[in-house]
Amino acid sequence: MAERKYLVEVEKAKEASAGKPSTGPVYRSLFAKDGFPPPVPGLECCWDIFRMSVEKNPNNPMLGRREIVNDKAGKYVWKTYKQVYDMVVQVGNSIRSCGVEPGAKCGIYGANCAEWVMSMEACNAHGLYCVPLYDTLGADAVKFIICHSEISITFVEEKKITELLKTFPNSTQYMKTIVSFGKVASKEKEEIEKFGLAVYSWDEFLNLGENKQYELPVKKKEDICTIMYTSGTTGDPKGVLISNESIVTLLAGVKRLLESVNEALTSKDVFLSYLPLAHIFDRVIEELFIQHGASIGFWRGDVKLLLEDIGELKPTIFCAVPRVLDRVYSGLQQKVSTGGFLKKTLFNIAYSHKFNSMKKGFAHDEASPICDKIVFDKVRQGLGGNVRLILSGAAPLSNHVEAFLRVVSCAHVLQGYGLTETCAGTFVSLPNELSMLGTVGPPVPNVDVFLESVPEMGYDALSSTPRGEICVRGKTVFSGYYKREDLTKEVLIDGWFHTGDIGEWQPDGSMKIIDRKKNIFKLSQGEYVAVENLENIYSLVSDIDSIWVYGSSFESYLVAVANPNQQALEHWAQEHGISGDFKSLCENLEAKKFILGELTKIGKEKKLKGFELVRDIHLDPEPFDMERDLITPTYKKKRPQLLKYYQNVIDNMYKSSSKPSA
Repeated sequence: MAERKYLVEVEKAKEASAGKPSTGPVYRSLFAKDGFPPPVPGLECCWDIFRMSVEKNPNNPMLGRREIVNDKAGKYVWKTYKQVYDMVVQVGNSIRSCGVEPGAKCGIYGANCAEWVMSMEACNAHGLYCVPLYDTLGADAVKFIICHSEISITFVEEKKITELLKTFPNSTQYMKTIVSFGKVASKEKEEIEKFGLAVYSWDEFLNLGENKQYELPVKKKEDICTIMYTSGTTGDPKGVLISNESIVTLLAGVKRLLESVNEALTSKDVFLSYLPLAHIFDRVIEELFIQHGASIGFWRGDVKLLLEDIGELKPTIFCAVPRVLDRVYSGLQQKVSTGGFLKKTLFNIAYSHKFNSMKKGFAHDEASPICDKIVFDKVRQGLGGNVRLILSGAAPLSNHVEAFLRVVSCAHVLQGYGLTETCAGTFVSLPNELSMLGTVGPPVPNVDVFLESVPEMGYDALSSTPRGEICVRGKTVFSGYYKREDLTKEVLIDGWFHTGDIGEWQPDGSMKIIDRKKNIFKLSQGEYVAVENLENIYSLVSDIDSIWVYGSSFESYLVAVANPNQQALEHWAQEHGISGDFKSLCENLEAKKFILGELTKIGKEKKLKGFELVRDIHLDPEPFDMERDLITPTYKKKRPQLLKYYQNVIDNMYKSSSKPSA
């Protein structure tokens, strides 16, 4: 254990006792060996982050968007910290003049933009709970969140107003005011007013508070500043309560981490805002930039134009989800392979030379300055030319993409891990540590972590390669699920948050995520799939007796293994003039197509989302059984064992399926 150089042990391991599984030692980051970094004095809440930054950097450019001239996107135009502050004060006064009091819930619905951040800061100022709304949780999620959190005022992107109208009449029980980030079409205005709600364009709304002044309430660090809804395993989204203290503590830890690896942020840093502010990952990064008086430029909202926006903004730090980095990777691979023999050869020689130097322990900027200059500078320019840190989060990044980008991007590529419940940053890999490839690095210096054994899955936190459920303790941990004390008690036990993810400590002290304890996982595009729920739906198909659905966070779609019903399949074969015994029917391509068609039919009937539909299937004539250790005596599926048994089948399905385009 002694060699885990990036960790310090703070509590000893515990053997299993009284029905509780064993737990490994409690570790924290080496950078917190003398204690966790305290927040800046006087900084207690999210409003302080912004207020203190305005005092320090009033004239720094804060929020930028591309100017549209004659339908063409031009340069970024900026509002300074002081200009944004003045508008936030106006927005706050206008909110209060509508009768909204501190402690009320305020919805924000739409793509990232300056108005989004201003609305959020106005919530921070007046002690309102900021509740982001977003539609990837499913059609009824927006309605559910408005009603569950009792939102009284909602800020909304102009083109999302029609979506908001779909939540009527249910939502109008709580929601009394709607404010557009832009204009309001007269038809929509009529519709909204018909239900007795007030609706304003952005400019009209700012005028409401024109000559009014409201005292800012005292905000405490334990006060909730935002409720972020996240997808549950089954059923409704859960509202994660995040306090001021969680965010402030997280920022102090990230600041300490970046300083410890000589990558401190400064007011000169520039960030591209495109990952949704409705999610914790982007929210905390933007708070971090605001704390440093740095600049945030917004994208135009179109993935196809993302690289163009990057080229214009020239960010210094680029946050991404694996899906975006996969696109960058395949784009570069394509350029290399179509660049002619000489270019291709030069690239490959430069790549292996630099990669080998990095393996010997050289930092990426010292591994091969000449290759960087001649070959890789083009890649760097493609990301604007100034990127020094690429941070990947939300789902695992494939090893080959991470390795490739570490070599060619001329920037540090760091992979992080965290949940909404842990306020995003819980682990992050460190610059120039090639051994951390494929891991999420050591803990951020503001949390304690231990692994808890999961005997039923064969994971032992006390073995020489410690594996188990990752549990996290610290002030960054959430305050509970809103109105769901029952769910909170399931995961928050004695101050420890049980993540449901299975991790494995690496010799250097970094963490590798290897499995999911509950049967819910993410696909490569970051969408959650609750697999048991899907299997229950697919089991309604009478032509199969049993089905196991599998997905991986390195793939964007699902595959399955099913036991067809022998009578049903033989009957189908007879009708279609297909001969052969049951075993050969299971290998028949037409039979596969038929079963897949039936699954898709029921999936669509039950309104499953596109990524929840099975794309390929293997038919096994032999039912899942206890002899092969695939099910328990009560017929529950043993997922790790199923994966082990069918690994080749799964690999072949992913290899041979024509991959759906991203």
